[in-house]
Amino acid sequence: MSFDPYAALGGEAGVRALVDAFYDAMDSGEPEVATLRAMHAPDLTEARDKLFRFVSGWTGGPQLYIERYGHPMLRRRHFPFAVDVAARDAWMRCMDVALEAVVEDPAHRGWFRERFAAVADHMVNR
Repeated sequence: MSFDPYAALGGEAGVRALVDAFYDAMDSGEPEVATLRAMHAPDLTEARDKLFRFVSGWTGGPQLYIERYGHPMLRRRHFPFAVDVAARDAWMRCMDVALEAVVEDPAHRGWFRERFAAVADHMVNR
């Protein structure tokens, strides 16, 4: 049996729940994520939509991000931001909270965490 990440998240509703939990964690006021939060607009609506679209396609679901914006070019799109190790760690802190809230199966949670960590590592540009 092969692993289907999109299905493991619960399809569209699960991806939306993951993204909402991620941005809720970022918007929590925790000092550890304050610098990351400051990199975003006061209104997170657009950021939530973009991450939802990206994660949908990235997990094997509909390619919503590509349909709207073209190839993600993640590192290039994030280059205007000072993404250092602390920012990466703050991003992963929010993603860990989201994964814990949304992904029940510990093995699946670990699978997602490993892959999100690789993406976060790739974004470091300072």
